[in-house]
Amino acid sequence: MAEDENRQDPTSPSRDARFSKLDERLRSAQAEEAVRTGTDRKPADRNEQLGSRVLSYLIGGLGGGAVIGWVLDQWFGTSPFFLLLLMFLGTAAGFRSIIRISSKRPD
Repeated sequence: MAEDENRQDPTSPSRDARFSKLDERLRSAQAEEAVRTGTDRKPADRNEQLGSRVLSYLIGGLGGGAVIGWVLDQWFGTSPFFLLLLMFLGTAAGFRSIIRISSKRPD
């Protein structure tokens, strides 16, 4: 009988208070982690972010290729050759990046 008196009852108030504090701390830590990793965002926010990312890949690939091609054309005197070539390569690289991010699984 002495052993039963030393054991704590799982339904005792002191045990419940500890568990409720632990649950509260765990929920707080999970909320902070969600904010830190960005998983607390709404699906609309994620779609906006993905759309902006796709647009930046398209514009960046096309614009970057065009600028680098224009500079190379100025250096070597081959007027539209490098401009067109690198514009197409930049666009292809942009599409490759878009395909790569579209094939990822959503988090």
